[in-house]
Amino acid sequence: MQPILKIDLTTGSTEEYQIPKEWERDFLGGASLAARILYSSLRRELDPLSPEAPLLFMTGPMTGTSGPTTGRFVVCGKGPATGLWAESNIGGFWGPELRAAGYDGLWITGKAEGPVYLWLNGNSPSTRPDGQSGQRLEVRDAAHLWGQDTYTTQDKVKEEVGEKSARVCVIGPAGEKQVRFASILCDHGRMAGRTGLGAVMGAKNLKAIAVRGTNPIPVFDLATYAPLRSEANRVLKQDMEATVLRELGTASAANYSEYMGAMPVKYYTRGSFENVDSVSGAKMTETILVGRSACQGCVIACGRVVKIGDQAKRKGPEYETIVGFGPNLLNDDLESIVDLGELCDRYGMDTISCANTIGLAFHLFEKGNISTKDSDGLVLEWGDVEVIRQLVHRIGRREGIGDLLAQGSRRFGAHFDAEEEAVQVNGLEVAYHDPRGVSGMALSYATSPRGACHNQSDYFFVDWGHTSDRLGITYFDRHAQAEKAANVARHQNWRTVFNSIVMCIFANTEPELQVKLINAACGLDWTIEDMLRCGERGWNLKRAINNRMGLTRANDKLPKALLEPFPDGGSAGFKPDLPGMLSAYYDVRGWDSETGKPSRERLSQLGLDDIAGDLWG
Repeated sequence: MQPILKIDLTTGSTEEYQIPKEWERDFLGGASLAARILYSSLRRELDPLSPEAPLLFMTGPMTGTSGPTTGRFVVCGKGPATGLWAESNIGGFWGPELRAAGYDGLWITGKAEGPVYLWLNGNSPSTRPDGQSGQRLEVRDAAHLWGQDTYTTQDKVKEEVGEKSARVCVIGPAGEKQVRFASILCDHGRMAGRTGLGAVMGAKNLKAIAVRGTNPIPVFDLATYAPLRSEANRVLKQDMEATVLRELGTASAANYSEYMGAMPVKYYTRGSFENVDSVSGAKMTETILVGRSACQGCVIACGRVVKIGDQAKRKGPEYETIVGFGPNLLNDDLESIVDLGELCDRYGMDTISCANTIGLAFHLFEKGNISTKDSDGLVLEWGDVEVIRQLVHRIGRREGIGDLLAQGSRRFGAHFDAEEEAVQVNGLEVAYHDPRGVSGMALSYATSPRGACHNQSDYFFVDWGHTSDRLGITYFDRHAQAEKAANVARHQNWRTVFNSIVMCIFANTEPELQVKLINAACGLDWTIEDMLRCGERGWNLKRAINNRMGLTRANDKLPKALLEPFPDGGSAGFKPDLPGMLSAYYDVRGWDSETGKPSRERLSQLGLDDIAGDLWG
């Protein structure tokens, strides 16, 4: 791998950090390698919004290689809402551009005196002894961009650097004001949405990072890799799941999810939504879809381009945004969901957390915990699109009740003595795949290293029948419980590999082909089991980081709402037995049942003896 560029915004100093070879081998890249690099920096006493807090933009060994869905990178640090390990996976073109500029990561600390943006011009004269095109970094004033939305900022930065082909990561007003679920955006609305790392970027007075590079992307054995890449993309393009995503987008899951009782409705209190057809992927395709967008090298193109009336073309919402601003709030107006999703994008906010926290406000208003005195005079009636829109604006600007909502659902609920009503795990709002409809998500949410997360293990796909004999991931009934613990753990390991490569979870690539791609790209001689062991190593490392920051077994829990049976829908009457599932899961993981830490023996088996020493003395 290439060096990482370390940047101290306080002093303006930079240095190149060479990744230890054994870390490259053991963690591959992406989020797992970022966790190893940041391990010593992430402590319990570290304020995630302080100048000392690190923010690491990290690629993987296949980023930008035009392999199957590998135009991706991750952003990692400490979560401002969770106080735990934070990572966010993002597509587009920025990651490949960074690698073409000669770096595999940007490691940012410090805080600029005033708003700035970075311009990394990989086409400038060489400054490196290895002969690669230069990596000149400029720190530019961004006072005139402060307050601008994410799309406007991208355009203005490209114009100022004089490179139309430059790629730009930006934050919006929400990141500037340190909304705890602020996101980072690049390209056509591609978002590092979860865990609030846009707030960390804003706390550093860093508005944007522009990158341009023309170097070839390094691959260990390109002669072997190139035909494997072509084969994988050819097979993926014909894959049924990829075809559905290309034709209907991620919202293609809406109808089936609702049918199975896995779609949260009215802030996780109902199991059915009779108007689901109005907000489905099919509805979007039939009415407002005018095109598709794709990340670098991706043959799936799940991104939606829509047009409403005579308006300009816009980004169409994905499943999470549709459910969050739709059924979750009893809104069946698809066009309004497009508006609300774009509004979040422009402010730079995670639509999952934003819609979830607004849902909590509606829920508490209905229960009588809050009144119009608390809500700036707004009557929070389910389905009122204008009220929802006003709340999004207030959050993005941190005005009135929006200042409380900007803290996230856990803090918002606690402010009104109703924290138990917030549907979150460890400070991260639950996504829109309800474990009462797909029980495996109970463990996915409760044990995810970054709080309630559907991408650390999108196990709902397995509960719907997407299994893999080669990975040892078999099928259990969608309401099976403790017996699927080993399955969930193995799936988490597998997805951890995806977040290391970095590959999109929509790449339904056969494991044998995937390990061949990794071997050719990295110069390894791995088997499928070696790859899964790499995922297990990364998963346990992130757990150890969280243990050092105060996480115990008591944190492995679900909110009250998810433990109450649905009154209706496809999963009426079912609730997950989380204690039983966790007991079996701990046994499989080799975690200590009292402390919640990975055992010394398991850490040693994974080659993490130094981590074991930190945790156990």
